[in-house]
Amino acid sequence: MDLGLKGKKAIVTGGSLGIGRAIARELALEGVDVGIVARNKERLEAAAKQLSAETKGRVIALPCDVTSKSQVEAAVATAMSQFGSVDILVNSGSSPGGSASAIGPIETVNDDDLLMDFNTKYLGAVRFARAVLPHMKAKKWGRIINISGTNARNAGNLSGGARNASMVHMTKTLAVQNGRYGITVNCVHPGTTRTERTPSLLAKQAAEQGISAEEVEKRTFAPDAPRSNAICRMVDASEIAFVTLFLASEKSWAICGELVVATGGAGKNVYY
Repeated sequence: MDLGLKGKKAIVTGGSLGIGRAIARELALEGVDVGIVARNKERLEAAAKQLSAETKGRVIALPCDVTSKSQVEAAVATAMSQFGSVDILVNSGSSPGGSASAIGPIETVNDDDLLMDFNTKYLGAVRFARAVLPHMKAKKWGRIINISGTNARNAGNLSGGARNASMVHMTKTLAVQNGRYGITVNCVHPGTTRTERTPSLLAKQAAEQGISAEEVEKRTFAPDAPRSNAICRMVDASEIAFVTLFLASEKSWAICGELVVATGGAGKNVYY
C-alpha cells in the first residue's frame, strides 16, 4: 500500500530516543523529511546523523525545550525554512527520563512536579500544535498524532494518568476545530514498549528478583500474568511507529479525533 507520504515534511518531538525516534525512522524510510525535537542538543544531533545515514533520508535536529513557547516557535520556524512546510506533527515528547515525576500518594506528591509534567507533556503538545496549525491550514492538509499512554486509563499515578488523559481530550478538541481544514488529529496509547531503556529496566528487575532478564520478560508476558497482553510479548517501538505512520498517511481520512490503543491487547476491559 502506498501511504502517500513521500515528500511530506514532519516534526517529531521526543525524537532522539524511544518511540519518537522509532517514528522518525519509519517516516524517513517512507521518504518524509523529518525534524526531530529534544532538549539534549548533542544527543539529538547524533540521532539525526545516525537516522539520516540509516534511512538515506533527510533528518534534521531541532533542539528545543517544549516548555518554552519561544523555543517551540523557533523550532517550527527552522523546520519551515528548511523544509518549506510542515505536514505532519507527532507529539511524542515527555518529561525528562520519559516517566511522570509526580509519583506516590497525594500526601507526598509535589505540586511543582505535577506542573512540570503537564507543562512538558500536555502544554508542550499544545504549543507545537498551535505553531504548526497555521501552516497546515494554509495547505488545507495536515496530520497531528499525539503519543500518550495507557496509564490514562489506570488509577495509581496522579501525574502520569492525568497528563495522558488530558492528551486524549486535547486530541478530540483539536480534531473538531480543525477537521474542516483537511487536518486530522488522533492519539495513540502505547503500553509497555521495547525501547533503548528496556534492557536496563529488565536488568534492574532481574537483580531484584534474582533471576535473568530474559526470565523477567518471559514471566511478565506469560499468559494470564497481570501485566501481560493478548499476544504474550512486548510490543516493539517500531510497531507503535507503524500505527503512527498510517495515521499520518493519505489513507487515514476516516480516522479523526480518535484514540488508537497499541498495547498488543493488554487488559481485559471492554470499551465501546
